[in-house]
Amino acid sequence: MTLQEFFRHVQAHPAYWVALGFFALYPVVSSIVWVTTALQFFVRREHEQEPEGGDRRQPPPLRASPMVSIVIPAFCEEKVIEETLASAVEIDYPNYEVVVVDDASTDDTVKKVRPFLRAGKVRLILKHTNEGKAMAMNDALPCLRGDIVLIMDADAAPDPMLLRWMVPHFESARVAGVTGNPRVANRETFLAQLQVVEFTSIVSLLRRAQRIWGRILTMSGVIGAFRKSAIIDVGMFSPEMATEDIDMTWRLQRAHYDVRYEPRALVWMKVPPTLRSLIAQRRRWAMGLAQVLRRHRQVAVSWNARRLWPVYWESLLSITWAYCFVLLTGFWIVSYAAGIPPVGASPIPNWWGMTIGTLALIQLMSGILLDSQYDPTVIRHSPVTVIYPIVYWMLMSLITAFSTPVGVFRRTPRGGVTQWKTPR
Repeated sequence: MTLQEFFRHVQAHPAYWVALGFFALYPVVSSIVWVTTALQFFVRREHEQEPEGGDRRQPPPLRASPMVSIVIPAFCEEKVIEETLASAVEIDYPNYEVVVVDDASTDDTVKKVRPFLRAGKVRLILKHTNEGKAMAMNDALPCLRGDIVLIMDADAAPDPMLLRWMVPHFESARVAGVTGNPRVANRETFLAQLQVVEFTSIVSLLRRAQRIWGRILTMSGVIGAFRKSAIIDVGMFSPEMATEDIDMTWRLQRAHYDVRYEPRALVWMKVPPTLRSLIAQRRRWAMGLAQVLRRHRQVAVSWNARRLWPVYWESLLSITWAYCFVLLTGFWIVSYAAGIPPVGASPIPNWWGMTIGTLALIQLMSGILLDSQYDPTVIRHSPVTVIYPIVYWMLMSLITAFSTPVGVFRRTPRGGVTQWKTPR
């Protein structure tokens, strides 16, 4: 068989056409579903609940103020912990404590925390054995005074009104978790600006949509409030998972607790500033999602877990699309290099490619407009949306394609995940 015959044989095979059709249809259908359901969330949960006076950025008066424990797990965070604690102790809420859990840091993290201890504003749980983030949070739970536990990354700066937006959700006994709206603080580089668009138009938009579907994929690891009794009820955090936040979200929802998204609960975070650190972070995310899909595979066919079906199957479809993207693009490049123009691909954008691109831009701009009411500065980064689909889709698809098998097949190290992966 000659090279030309091989390429023609592949392009005539039904599997090629199925992959081609899925590759073309998935971004169109998903964009339409994401945008329409996110707008439905906005109308029902944000616009209609606007307080008198017209400023939806101001929380309503508290009807109750239960004790909240703000937990900050830390490992070698000397560069960022002071700024985080300075913001945490200024939160506008009448009844909370701040607790730092140091997981045997080898730098000056504890030294940076001590001035806050002397001022009586912070408590410190000092571990002498490094066991990872999940175990740090588990070890802290018995020491906390609050029935509501707000877990926050050590490089995050919460908005002063954060708890006033999150706590009222817990008036419902079914609510076990509320995730906030992470905003990118370090926007100096082009890569960081791409992540501004991502967290606005992908993460925030999708969480709005998923609340309409019935369940959400994950509570953000950077900020999330939990009912302490619910964490204990489902067995606490799993140290063997690369992304313990996704796993906890799924276990709470499989136990029929409600997990909500509050877009007005803002927290300012620092995103990876370099390509190397970004790839490392997204590899962990992709591997962690694969672990969760493997662990919770019964969800796919369980009637009792049917409200998780949209999230489960959408996750599988997005991974499948990433493989189609990588494999088809690679095949097309080789085919063109061999002088055989492939069926379904063109180096010049055609009408279907323009349709996908247009819908992608509509999705991105919809997310920016929805979040701009809470973060007006995000508007200035809207020109980056033109580049985002081209640069980010390929990068994230490659990371997903290579990292998913690791999460599916690799065994968890004995003792769980003890390494902290966040570069500072």
